[in-house]
Amino acid sequence: MAYALQQLINGLTLGAMYGLIAIGYTMVYGIIGMINFAHGDIFMVSAFIAVTAFTILAAADVTSIPLALTFVLIVSIFFTSAYGWAVERTAYRPLRGSTRLAPLISAIGMSIFLQNAVQLTQGARVKPIPPVLEGGVVLWDAPGFTVQIGWSQMLIIVTTVVLMLAFTWMITQTPFGRQQRACEQDRTMASLLGVNVDRTISFTFMLGAALAAVAGVMVTVYYGVVDFFIGFLAGIKAFTAAVLGGIGSLPGAMLGGLLIGLIESFWAAYLWAEYKDVATFGILCLVLMLRPSGLLGRPEVEKV
Repeated sequence: MAYALQQLINGLTLGAMYGLIAIGYTMVYGIIGMINFAHGDIFMVSAFIAVTAFTILAAADVTSIPLALTFVLIVSIFFTSAYGWAVERTAYRPLRGSTRLAPLISAIGMSIFLQNAVQLTQGARVKPIPPVLEGGVVLWDAPGFTVQIGWSQMLIIVTTVVLMLAFTWMITQTPFGRQQRACEQDRTMASLLGVNVDRTISFTFMLGAALAAVAGVMVTVYYGVVDFFIGFLAGIKAFTAAVLGGIGSLPGAMLGGLLIGLIESFWAAYLWAEYKDVATFGILCLVLMLRPSGLLGRPEVEKV
């Protein structure tokens, strides 16, 4: 029971990070109906920005952990949002009126470009940082096994819950959220009613990139090491989480991320760790066969 509780904590932590990235996928798909396959590499770029910021703070002899985390989050969100804006301007906006295949190929090309750019500028080796948050709270001191939740795990889970609630409120209650929903339904009619469609889409890309930046900082703090290839697998799993929960649904993206994190954690703990990715995508296939719209997604009904 103690071992299972520890795996539950680990799975929730991993799933929270997947959920943050998946929300970015969902927001972009909800407003333009296309998948931003460069989103995982935006997350990777944010992790490298976080490593650089932590290194600068260490050289400046900054020892306050709250100050360091706040500074790194602000820097990472700022630069990563700029990357998200650039991806929208270069890979999506010029092709918005074309077929769906053209922006998809463009986004994959942007993903490869970001991977190779980071590899050339930062090197192919992993980039470690010293531990930022050590220790935690002991929940259960069972015979032969201690259940502990680390400070970094608590930070990830609390941050994810707060951001999930904040973005849900923004989409459902604010004027910008109404503009997003209007662009999702009919961009032409939204522009005729005074909505700046280009600005709304660009800002949505920037918000998705900001969520990826937070996830990048959390991954850097949690694992303490990054490399130029982490964005590919994390992006594929976050996209899987968005599809599993229901593409276009923010709660669905978070639910899908948590489910994938729990599946990976328990599968690796009790069965075969090397096949945890196979289990994740296999369960996705089963869900899509039984419920193609995802767990919380709604089937699209075209009214004539």
